[in-house]
Amino acid sequence: MIALITSYLFDQMTNLNNMYWRDGDRTQQFWTLPYVPGQRYGTGKPVYLLTSSHTFSGAEEFAYNLKNLKRATIIGEITGGGAHPVGGFAVTPHVGAHIPVGRAINPISGTNWEGSGVDPDIVVPQADALRTAQMLALRYVLEHAGEHPVGPLADLVEEAREELAALESEGSI
Repeated sequence: MIALITSYLFDQMTNLNNMYWRDGDRTQQFWTLPYVPGQRYGTGKPVYLLTSSHTFSGAEEFAYNLKNLKRATIIGEITGGGAHPVGGFAVTPHVGAHIPVGRAINPISGTNWEGSGVDPDIVVPQADALRTAQMLALRYVLEHAGEHPVGPLADLVEEAREELAALESEGSI
């Protein structure tokens, strides 16, 4: 699922993550997909990804991949820190254990987020992450609208200015 969702954010095949598996002493690569149903979002537009201390495992991989590929601005709290897949093993007939059977290896950093979590680009409490992302998105719109927008774009720019002013009145980043 991570590869599918991420594929909408890239225009070309991109190595997202690698997974080392103890069983077979092998490494498996994960790439964006060459085809996705529908239209890709593409690489020319900003992406804001919100995290909290409850963001874990697969959601962390999504954030870690996008951060290392410089494809998203991560906003919020440091994530939970679960990068290693585990397998269930019987210790006795009544006791089991979950033991790591592999580890993620990012092709850019050579590391993963196990135990440390994913550090956001902009650290804010979970409750402020959405507002922060909205403010960044509105600033992006205003910055790229040009000096003298006309027609429907002028209306959009005015609406963006008003919304940004309202959000900033709650506190700025």
